[in-house]
Amino acid sequence: MTTTPTPRRWPTSFADRLTAPLPGPRQLLRALREGAFRASTAEADHIPVRRDGALPTLSPGTASVTWVGHATFALRLGGACVLTDPVWSGRIPGVPRRITPPGLAWSALPRVDAVVISHNHYDHMDAPTLRRLPRDTPVLVPAGLGEWFRKRGFTAVVELDWWETAEVAGLRFDFVPVHHWSRRTLFDTCRSLWGGWVVTAPGGPRLFHAGDSGYGPYFAEIGQRHPGIDVAMLPVGAYHPRWFMKAVHMDPDEAVRAAEDVGARRMATMHWGTFVLSGEPLLDPVLRARAAWEKAGREREDLWDLAVGETRVVNGRKR
Repeated sequence: MTTTPTPRRWPTSFADRLTAPLPGPRQLLRALREGAFRASTAEADHIPVRRDGALPTLSPGTASVTWVGHATFALRLGGACVLTDPVWSGRIPGVPRRITPPGLAWSALPRVDAVVISHNHYDHMDAPTLRRLPRDTPVLVPAGLGEWFRKRGFTAVVELDWWETAEVAGLRFDFVPVHHWSRRTLFDTCRSLWGGWVVTAPGGPRLFHAGDSGYGPYFAEIGQRHPGIDVAMLPVGAYHPRWFMKAVHMDPDEAVRAAEDVGARRMATMHWGTFVLSGEPLLDPVLRARAAWEKAGREREDLWDLAVGETRVVNGRKR
């Protein structure tokens, strides 16, 4: 079992890590006046949902990627199960109820060997879901966020800065920078860090979960430092209006560029089809991702535009 080391001292703010100014009150008021976050849910019934009820058996050296919804995946590699930004709740603060169910029942999960959190926004760090975990579950979190978990009784908290590495459950976890921000309350903007996770099984697959991000040069650096990514899980939704969202949320065309930048063999779409966070039509993120993937000359089978609940198996490169 991973044990929690003595908490590290972190800066009181990570605002110096921002790569673009955040929208201010004027921009927010303008967006609200324009109804920028009120997308129609008329297409919700067309979002594909596949709930097979069980995860497949894996052969040695392979991995599986199951999209539970939004930024939540159940990853199995190296004999371990890892949850990314787990959200099983039907509602999160500030937005309407989720429009598709979780793609995997909580009861269908194997033992969870590790949880990775990209940042503290409610659609990525859901307290009711986290309360369902045994308190000795290893949780890997950004710098400045460990205390939130320790106060709630978690005993195996790993807190990392960008480009730092930890080994948990026989896997290597690298915390990498992305173009985003953090806030949980009105008074803690950028008090904790944000980022993505590269998860590598010894001698097996390497997976990248970007959490949430705008487009920018960090992706190329991630690819240089962590070559051979088999699957990049990249956000394609919550991008409209562009004048408001561009600094912190990629659009689908940018997500495809990011997949190219990190050198990923495959791209799995996420951050769409679960919560209505912005103004684009519900199906546009995945439709635009398909068009951008084709325009980039990539093989159609390497775009994993998963249905909610769908699992794909990764035959990783030898390392």
